[in-house]
Amino acid sequence: MEVGLGARAGRSRDSRRGRRRYKNRLTMESPTVEPTPLWASLVATFFGIGRLRPGPGTWGSAATVLLWAVLAQALAPSLRTPAAVGLSLLVTLIGIPAATQVARGAGVKDPQFVVIDEVAGQLVALIAAPLAWKSFLAAFILFRAFDIVKPPPVRQLEAIPEGAGIVLDDVAAGLYALAAVHLLLHFGLLR
Repeated sequence: MEVGLGARAGRSRDSRRGRRRYKNRLTMESPTVEPTPLWASLVATFFGIGRLRPGPGTWGSAATVLLWAVLAQALAPSLRTPAAVGLSLLVTLIGIPAATQVARGAGVKDPQFVVIDEVAGQLVALIAAPLAWKSFLAAFILFRAFDIVKPPPVRQLEAIPEGAGIVLDDVAAGLYALAAVHLLLHFGLLR
């Protein structure tokens, strides 16, 4: 009889420890939720475009292509490539802390409404692309495809913590799209 009582008491103590360990593990692994600054929310959602449904990432990419078309048209041809490179860097550098703040505020690793990563990646895909609808459409489709499929090392970059992981995987997808667009241009398939 005593063995049974002692065994039951031991199980009870062990199950409490197990629950305690489980509770501690949940708290340690839960993302930190913090209030999101307005600037971060505006940047991360690309001024609200990330709230559009369905497919906020596609909306963010489409808006980037359209805005780049308007901006590039206003620039001298010799300034378009440096401007695309500079904007890509600027959006990436501002996007990482903004995405970090919003992800922390949402308590989610990579919120769908954060589209500044698509903006950065799409800008990379448009570097040195001619101002022609075929090259813009190819850059858009190829970027979205690489962003969805995530070939190596794109998927591995997602593992980087916080905003860096959110943004850099899309920048890598943009580099794949950039290479593919320029291969298509080189072989005359976008004329």
